[in-house]
Amino acid sequence: MCEYSCNGDGIATDWHMIHLGSKAVGGSGLVMAEATGVVPEGRITPSCLGIWSDAHVDALRPVAAFISSQGSVPAIQIAHAGRKASHSEPGKGVSRHLELNDRGWQIVGPSTIPFDETYGIPKEMTKQEIAEITQAFVDASLRSLDAGFKVIELHFAHGYLASSFMSPLSNHREDEYGCSLENRCRFALETIAAVRKAIPDSAPLFVRISASEFIEGGWDIDDSIQLARWMKDAGVDLIDVSGGGNSANQVVELKPGYQVPLSDAIREQAGILTGAVGLITEAHQAEAILEAGEADAIFLGREIMRNPYWPLYAQTQLDGESDSWPLQYARSAFDGTYAGPVA
Repeated sequence: MCEYSCNGDGIATDWHMIHLGSKAVGGSGLVMAEATGVVPEGRITPSCLGIWSDAHVDALRPVAAFISSQGSVPAIQIAHAGRKASHSEPGKGVSRHLELNDRGWQIVGPSTIPFDETYGIPKEMTKQEIAEITQAFVDASLRSLDAGFKVIELHFAHGYLASSFMSPLSNHREDEYGCSLENRCRFALETIAAVRKAIPDSAPLFVRISASEFIEGGWDIDDSIQLARWMKDAGVDLIDVSGGGNSANQVVELKPGYQVPLSDAIREQAGILTGAVGLITEAHQAEAILEAGEADAIFLGREIMRNPYWPLYAQTQLDGESDSWPLQYARSAFDGTYAGPVA
């Protein structure tokens, strides 16, 4: 979840240590850093995290080390926001595109189609520029491993660069990166192949996708199933199945677990591990998804922000007790197992 807490340089701050570290202390099996720009122009806002230099690695290294020290697996989501980049931060006035003279930069995309009236018009990328961004993902992956992260997730969802290439609504190109489904997926698949080749086989590679655009004529679950098959062949280990974000006109029926059927369909029909997201808030709800075989992992966003210790409470709810509370917080456990001093 984006934190908008950098100081204009994309370098992690104390906020990231506390924010991510608290999730590790709280018992999460894996803690994933927010969408992290592979180049400065790939950030959503000027306050977003980046990993395009050694300085970014140095700032993130202690964060990853602390996550590991708490028994959790440090992961990072690397991204390029494409036509949704150079935008104002939430909570800082009217939502708007940032111009070049107002902390902004030139945005890019597959075609010159803006997301909506509050976003800028992207420059259509040349094939050379596409290749350069693929290499930026490779470089960012290697820097992430150097920083101590154990899992790499490529953020190809929510209308960001790769997602906008995939959709016929935002990609009107007529070259080998447009028109057919295979062509529209080419940038994503080339980037996956390049990253997979560059990182060790032992490093898990996740990809987050929007499995449906929730709009007629847009990217849908059938497209995602085919993409998932191609991704599996390219060496992806797990698909983080989200949805939406590429069209301002999407129509989504929000309800608990509303995106779980997308995870289920991809897992069943593409034969690849999936992670489920989307209004998963209760322990028994999460466990039922796993028991039903609708996903192989549960990813929590807003709920884990509301309660960093959700996994510890979930263990108590499911097993009757939790043996995972940190010693420092043992007196706050409600399972009656604490036997230390009371004062």
